[in-house]
Amino acid sequence: MKKNILIVDDEKSICTFLALALEDEYEVYTADSPEQAYELLEKEKVSLVILDLMLGEASGMDVLREIKAKDADIAVIMMTAYGDIKTSVEAIKQGAFHYLSKPVDIDELQHYIRQALEMQHLSRRVESLSAALEELEQRTYYGDIVGKSEPMQKIYQLIEKVKDIDTSVIITGESGTGKELVARAIHHDGARRNENFVSINCAAIPEGLLEEEFFGHAKGTFTGAIADKKGKLELADHGTLFLDEIGDMPLALQGKLLRVLQEKEMMPVGGVEYKKIDVRVICATNRNLMAMVQEGTFRQDLYYRLHVVNIHVPPLKERKQDIPDLCETILARLGKEMKRPAATLTPEAERFLLEYNYPGNVRELINILEYACIVCTDGKIDIKDFPGEMLGNQRINAAMAGGMPIEGSIVPEELTPAEAVNRYLSGMAIKDVERLLIENALMKNPQSKRAAAKELGISDRSLFYKIQEYGL
Repeated sequence: MKKNILIVDDEKSICTFLALALEDEYEVYTADSPEQAYELLEKEKVSLVILDLMLGEASGMDVLREIKAKDADIAVIMMTAYGDIKTSVEAIKQGAFHYLSKPVDIDELQHYIRQALEMQHLSRRVESLSAALEELEQRTYYGDIVGKSEPMQKIYQLIEKVKDIDTSVIITGESGTGKELVARAIHHDGARRNENFVSINCAAIPEGLLEEEFFGHAKGTFTGAIADKKGKLELADHGTLFLDEIGDMPLALQGKLLRVLQEKEMMPVGGVEYKKIDVRVICATNRNLMAMVQEGTFRQDLYYRLHVVNIHVPPLKERKQDIPDLCETILARLGKEMKRPAATLTPEAERFLLEYNYPGNVRELINILEYACIVCTDGKIDIKDFPGEMLGNQRINAAMAGGMPIEGSIVPEELTPAEAVNRYLSGMAIKDVERLLIENALMKNPQSKRAAAKELGISDRSLFYKIQEYGL
């Protein structure tokens, strides 16, 4: 397709001469006044303008500035019978690609036209690639971490700063936000990437077994110990040890961990000599460690040893603009795992996911989409394909807030919260409602089960039993 070129000169004979010389290669338009030139530029997509410096009483420099103000991408070649160095320099400063003296040599003009259009093409290509690269980098910087919201960009920047140095990092955030993904990103993109990444959940291992899990044991330490066994620390030597839920580590073990970090040595349970150890420790917690220090349940010296750089992962409800990208990534992975095309969301289902509060964060979103992929038909996920407890939780939140139920109708102003709950939870079993109310109270009081129990009007012990009963 031919490029459009506009020739602007108050001498019509020059316009005609140049048009005849260029029309075999380009689509040529002519104008003998600034007004006519502006009118043509509004109607046609022009790639290059050949512009005379003197247009009767008008100045070509003024026209040049106007053209560049309207579209900086248009290339402009100036020409004049009154050329001087000062004027040509000023034209280039104002954005002209080149400056030619009259009478114009056609071969020279064609050379600069081709050069200007090639430069224009390369500039557009660079801008396009830069935009694509920026979008890709904003999508995911590290492995499975997805999100281009401002909070996630700050996390990526912190990862970049700490990945190659052995400073202590503690990752905070609610359960299910992806704290381990951040730890893995630091390891796999950092200086220790070729060594082991070893993970241990301090809350998942009984207190009596946790020390052995950390340090291993020597042969003969107890009945059945027929050989030396390496602990997590030794397995992570020269690599990274990730301590999830560090706030659940017993006080006695906290002191031993502090010694490992300070002395860089460890002794297996039942051992007789220390072993040198080179481990980077990254911790994560959903608890307030400083409050635990004040309560005496977490060592202050260990807190300051670990809390050098804090990376806080926000809950999903605070970065909802990432939900569409997260859904796309999760559905693509689920499709591969299930050996079927990736499922897609209806607009209503996507809108519902954007409005949901996610007490379980990204982990809950993954479970919701996995369930929906299993029960949906024809690979289309609609609201009806989401788990019933999720729909009920959304009803409770909407009713108690006096807001929008999932059907989209507004809760009448004259309804009390109790009446709204009754209206929008009709048909649900009592146990399901009870569980959702407990989940709602725990979500509103993540740091204090006592406050949740008080809100529910039950004792701490009753809440504990209900949590056990419903597996919360």
